Amino acid sequence: MPPSKRWTDEKIEGIVGNLLRSGVIASALVVLAGAIIYLIRYGGNPPNYAMFRSEPVEFRSVEGILKAALALRSRGLIQLGLLLLIATPVARVAFSVIAFAMERDRIYVVITLMVLGLLVYSLAGGGP
Repeated sequence: MPPSKRWTDEKIEGIVGNLLRSGVIASALVVLAGAIIYLIRYGGNPPNYAMFRSEPVEFRSVEGILKAALALRSRGLIQLGLLLLIATPVARVAFSVIAFAMERDRIYVVITLMVLGLLVYSLAGGGP
């Protein structure tokens, strides 16, 4: 393989850094868009601290959050931004599996796959 096409540690670190930076920036922009829409629509309403209102049921699933975000509902966009923030380190681990596989480092592939499996399991609501 030509030297410019090799996966070096520095190249992988650069890609991982860009991945994390991009994920955080995208998350922040989506949350900011949701916050702006929320303030435009509800910013003038006085808060009612005497009444507790929990999060609507539709925001308790990824599907509900995506539907609300696609409809440009402010809370849906904010929730989507938070999901993007949570997904960013998961994407980093998934990329690491690919990078280690391309470097033919089997031990790190196995370890990183176990970490990815634990992350997915915990995010899917696994455990008691």
